[in-house]
Amino acid sequence: MEDRNRDKESTSTPASVGFIDILQARKTLRGIALHTPLVRADALSAQFGADISLKLETLQPIGAFKLRGAANAIARLSPEARAGGVACCSTGNHGRAVAYAARQAGVQAIICLSSLVPNVKVAAIEALGAEVRRVGRSQDEAQKEVDRLVAEDGFTDLSPFDHPFVIAGQGTIALEILEDRPGVKTLVVPMSGGGLIGGIALAAKTMNPAIRIVGISMENGAAMAESLAAGHPVEVEEFASLADSLGGGINLGNSWTFQLCRDLVDDVILVSEDEIYCGMQSMFRHERLVVEGGSAVGVAALLAGKLTLDGETAMVVSGRNVDMDIFADIVSGAPVRLGNTVVTGAPQGRPPGQQGADNA
Repeated sequence: MEDRNRDKESTSTPASVGFIDILQARKTLRGIALHTPLVRADALSAQFGADISLKLETLQPIGAFKLRGAANAIARLSPEARAGGVACCSTGNHGRAVAYAARQAGVQAIICLSSLVPNVKVAAIEALGAEVRRVGRSQDEAQKEVDRLVAEDGFTDLSPFDHPFVIAGQGTIALEILEDRPGVKTLVVPMSGGGLIGGIALAAKTMNPAIRIVGISMENGAAMAESLAAGHPVEVEEFASLADSLGGGINLGNSWTFQLCRDLVDDVILVSEDEIYCGMQSMFRHERLVVEGGSAVGVAALLAGKLTLDGETAMVVSGRNVDMDIFADIVSGAPVRLGNTVVTGAPQGRPPGQQGADNA
C-alpha cells in the first residue's frame, strides 16, 4: 500500500511551487472560487490616516479562502487518487473546503478534526456530505488518523497548508489584489500553517519585490511564528482561541510553507485574545462585517498599536465561519469563555486601555 501511495503522489505533486503554478491555479479555479471584492475600509482608513482595503474572502461559497487551495488540489488529482478518495485534518475551514470541492468533483472525502474545532464548523462539513472523524485535542493528533487512512486505505492526504497545489490556490488572492489595486504597498495576512501567507507572498513578491508582507497570528499556539523564531519547525501546544482557524502545528517535516514564510514574510505580529475580541467587534461595528477571529487579527493588531502602516494597505479577511452565539456576545460586549479563560474585550471594539474617538 505504501508503494502505491508513493506512485499516486509522484503523478500528481510537483517538485516545486512557483509563480507559474499560481497562474495555472487561477485558470483552474474559474467558475469554482470567486474573484472576491477588494473594498475600502472607510472607518479604519479615517481612524488611522491610511488607505486600507479589505479582501473579502468571506464571500467565497464556503465562507472562507480555503476553497481556492482545496479545489485546486482536487482538480489536479490523478485518476487513481480520485478513485481512492481524499482525507485531511483541519481546524474547520479547510475541511469545509475539501468537502465542498470533493462533492463537486465526485470524490470521497474524510475530514479529521480535533475536539477544539467548534461544532458549527463540524456541522457545516457534514452538511456537505463528507465524513467527519473527531480525533484527539490537536491538529497533530487528527493528522495521525489521516496518515492511517493513507497508509491502510489508500486515501490521498490533502494538507491544509503544506501542499504545492494548495499554496498555489491561495496565491491567487494576491493576483487579484494587485490587479485590482496595483499601488498596494503592504499586505496584511492571517498566518497559521503558512499556506495562505506563503502563496500570497510568493505571488506578490514575484509581481512586486518591494511589497511588504505582514503575518498576524494569536499569542498562544502560533506554530509558524514560533517556528520562524526558532529557525526550524517546532511543535507547539494548542489552545482554545477566538482565532481557532489559526491553530494547529506546521508539521516537523514541513516541506513547503516554512521556507516560503522564512524567505518572504517581512514581519510577524502576535495579538492577544482580548485584542482579537476587539478586532471582531470593530469589524462588525465599523465595517459592518461578520468575521471569525482569524479574519480579525490584522485589524486587532492595528487597533492595538502593534501594526504600523506606510502607504496603501490591503488586509485579507479570510473567513466568516464563526459561532454566531459567540459572535453575538462579542458584538454586545459580553464576556466569552475559552476553556478556563474568560475574554472580556472592551467597548466599541477598542483594545483595553486605548483612548480615542469612536468611529461608529
